[in-house]
Amino acid sequence: MPALFIDDWAPVASHRGWPRRLAPAEGWRALGEALRTADLVLLGLWGDRDAVHAAVFHAPQRRAAVLTLPLAGKHVPSLGVFHAPAIRLERALQDLHGVTVVALPDARPWLDHGTWQCAAPLGDDGPAPGAAGTTGFLDASGPALHQIPVGPVHAGIIEPGHFRFTAHGETVVRLEERLGYAHKGIERLMQGGDAVAGTRLAARVSGDSSVACSWAYCRAVELALGIEPPPRATVLRAVMAELERLANHLGDVGAICNDASFSLMHAECIILREHVLRVAGAWTGHRLMMDRVVPGGVAVDLDDKARDAVQALVRRIDARLPELVELYDNTASLQDRTVGTGRLPPTLAAQFGCGGCIGRASGRDFDARRDLAYPPYDRHVPLVTVFTEGDVDARVRVRLAEIDASLRLIESLLTALPAGPIACLPVAPPTAMVEGSALVEGFRGDILAYVRLAPGGAIERCHLRDPSWFQWPLLEAAIEGNIVADFPLCNKSFNCSYSGHDL
Repeated sequence: MPALFIDDWAPVASHRGWPRRLAPAEGWRALGEALRTADLVLLGLWGDRDAVHAAVFHAPQRRAAVLTLPLAGKHVPSLGVFHAPAIRLERALQDLHGVTVVALPDARPWLDHGTWQCAAPLGDDGPAPGAAGTTGFLDASGPALHQIPVGPVHAGIIEPGHFRFTAHGETVVRLEERLGYAHKGIERLMQGGDAVAGTRLAARVSGDSSVACSWAYCRAVELALGIEPPPRATVLRAVMAELERLANHLGDVGAICNDASFSLMHAECIILREHVLRVAGAWTGHRLMMDRVVPGGVAVDLDDKARDAVQALVRRIDARLPELVELYDNTASLQDRTVGTGRLPPTLAAQFGCGGCIGRASGRDFDARRDLAYPPYDRHVPLVTVFTEGDVDARVRVRLAEIDASLRLIESLLTALPAGPIACLPVAPPTAMVEGSALVEGFRGDILAYVRLAPGGAIERCHLRDPSWFQWPLLEAAIEGNIVADFPLCNKSFNCSYSGHDL
């Protein structure tokens, strides 16, 4: 396997799982230059008390690593100068840690709208008095251009986010998002707590991804502590994760069709989604399976009655899915709305390392379950479907294919379900600082988790990165040139998380 330039950087012995390496002073620029290629993908960027970390994935070798630049004072050179996907992460870094990102192309505040009671809540000196001001939108000028503000309060039950459209007649010339309204301070709340308390917070980063977020967090904790969940626990985690994927994909397909005024498909999908949630609730005691993935395993076993219910659910959806696909394919008015609408070019999907259905609908062939395989997906490899059209139609078709793939996975997992315990024995707290990183595939895409535990087991630093960080910017690109009335359709086909982004 050919060496990468980062292989020469000093390794950090306390980090488990992927390697963590210390970047030399000039290394950050070399990293930025390397991110310009499609081979090296930025997985995440976050701050620490005296350093900045970047997680990267090298696609040809299927290798991941965490790279650390020790801070010299309160300044860090910008990766966003070389690699646009880093810009919003660096804006958040400035808001949360109070560092200055040198040469950052867009230095406006991102999460801090000037309403927090403190500034830099994760700064190494502790929270400072609030000082950040509100920030304006980018200018757009030209004949007959007008602006349309939408949100942050929306109709119905939906999280807050502001969308500023600049339009020429009905055609969108520019969309700019403002998020941060759902910021909960989860990373700050985790500090000082134990690993179990951290699990409850991780499960609430984004409720529709409770299993996937919990799994990413727990896997990072387990790697840090050097423990491996029992085989039965890893299979049960995967069954929960695939049920979560089924529920969300069914809901998304129905909602996309509903936004195209085809309510029949919406009704059919919502009925099936409800069956998934009811089975999950009857099995685990919680419809979203919240707090059921815990460090060292799972909190609930699968008895014969629950197993029969899951298998019956698989048969029910399996019988209805071909009819839903045929209904979607043969409804001309629906195809007229979805085909060619909200196209995301494959080049942008690759540049942003866009995960999940959005990336796979635009030609990015990546799935953490396969490409950075973790148990039990190292033995039960999912079928990954990729399209290149990048429009709403392609995103629907990827979801439909993944529903079928999840049904096959659940069948395979239940057939191979081993006997045995569902959790490790209690593990003694670490006597030295330990840390770990993990990547887990949720229904939106890959979720990154980094956890560092102090001697005694208290959480010293935890960072969770939702897939939406690299998807929200692409929605701005996908809507350009479409009409304003197609924004709800494009937005739903992306279905980015406000809460996960604003943790």
